[in-house]
Amino acid sequence: MRRGGEAHGVPVIAEEEDPPVADAEHTTIRAVAADAGVNPGLVMHYFGSKEELFLRVARARPSGPLEGEPEQVVEEMLDRLAASMADEPVESLAVLRSMLTHPGASEAAAEGAARHRAQLAEAIPAADAGVRAALISAVLIGVVLGRHLLKLEELRDAPPEQIAALLRPCLRSLTGADG
Repeated sequence: MRRGGEAHGVPVIAEEEDPPVADAEHTTIRAVAADAGVNPGLVMHYFGSKEELFLRVARARPSGPLEGEPEQVVEEMLDRLAASMADEPVESLAVLRSMLTHPGASEAAAEGAARHRAQLAEAIPAADAGVRAALISAVLIGVVLGRHLLKLEELRDAPPEQIAALLRPCLRSLTGADG
């Protein structure tokens, strides 16, 4: 993590690899400032509020693009899912944890999900690509929630490779990778 850094006078807190934001309710400006090695007043000056800082962190690093043939997209999604199962996706979970009670988190989650669904739908050669992309998103979000937030024993203990192997036929079917 970069501490006390600034880019053109703006703190780089929202762009850190491991931002100090757990969720909108339990994060304090003082904790964020201490973690970044800056004064809390500086954080407030640049972000204006805890909510704005949270939104900037939630929106800072979208996933890379999903491109290619359906087979390639399926494998990319499964790779990303395996990575998020192996290492708890702190920023994503912060947004998911807060989205039901905090309007800003709900907005950030909806924006990110819409971008992801649009990319995914582009790769699906079907008239109902939007519905298929929404189903895939719901399944993948459910797996991450079940493993990291609900801590469902079977999902929590299963190796990421096993979960990916079990999901592969479903995702291939929904993307049209199976023809």
